[in-house]
Amino acid sequence: MERRGNLRRAGLALAAGVLVLAGCGQPAEGKDAKTGSEASVPASASAAASAKASAAPLKPGEVQVGGEVAKPYTLTLADLRKLPQSSAPVKFTSAKGDQEHTYAGVPLYEVLKTAEPRFDPSKKNGQLRGVVAATGGGDYRAVFAWAELDPGFARSQVLLAVSEDGVPFDDAAGPRLVVPQDTKGGRYVSELNRIWVGVVDPLVDGAR
Repeated sequence: MERRGNLRRAGLALAAGVLVLAGCGQPAEGKDAKTGSEASVPASASAAASAKASAAPLKPGEVQVGGEVAKPYTLTLADLRKLPQSSAPVKFTSAKGDQEHTYAGVPLYEVLKTAEPRFDPSKKNGQLRGVVAATGGGDYRAVFAWAELDPGFARSQVLLAVSEDGVPFDDAAGPRLVVPQDTKGGRYVSELNRIWVGVVDPLVDGAR
């Protein structure tokens, strides 16, 4: 009987040892199985987190600059007022009739240049494939070719206006996109909240 008891205790001890060794082979939560170091977050998860952050709702008056850019950022009227200002007298026709004003603000090109658009350098004049979409209040949207904004290609000067006829815009309303060369006011985007930069290649090539 005593011999059987000893064998039983020895068997239990062996089983416990196996369990301990099996537990040692499993990586701790958040650890790498081979190195024991912190496991890296998958790129897809990181990208999803980044996308979620960029989709965060904007505060009133904020403008998100993004798309195919190296340095997306958010700006406000207060930020724009700190930059060198340009003025533009304009005349255009709107639903309210003929308009004539003088706007002061920052060239849209300068704002986009800060974000560093990513155009394909392997393409001749790759920036000419670029497009810019401006979104305002009520999901109103207008689109521009990059060449319309780049002083290297055009003489026009599209502005992110901070004031109209010397009267500053309300901070909560944000800037107004002003297009001096347009004879109609359709691309004057009020309560601007998003500026997106992209290229036409995916649409054009996908249509083949």
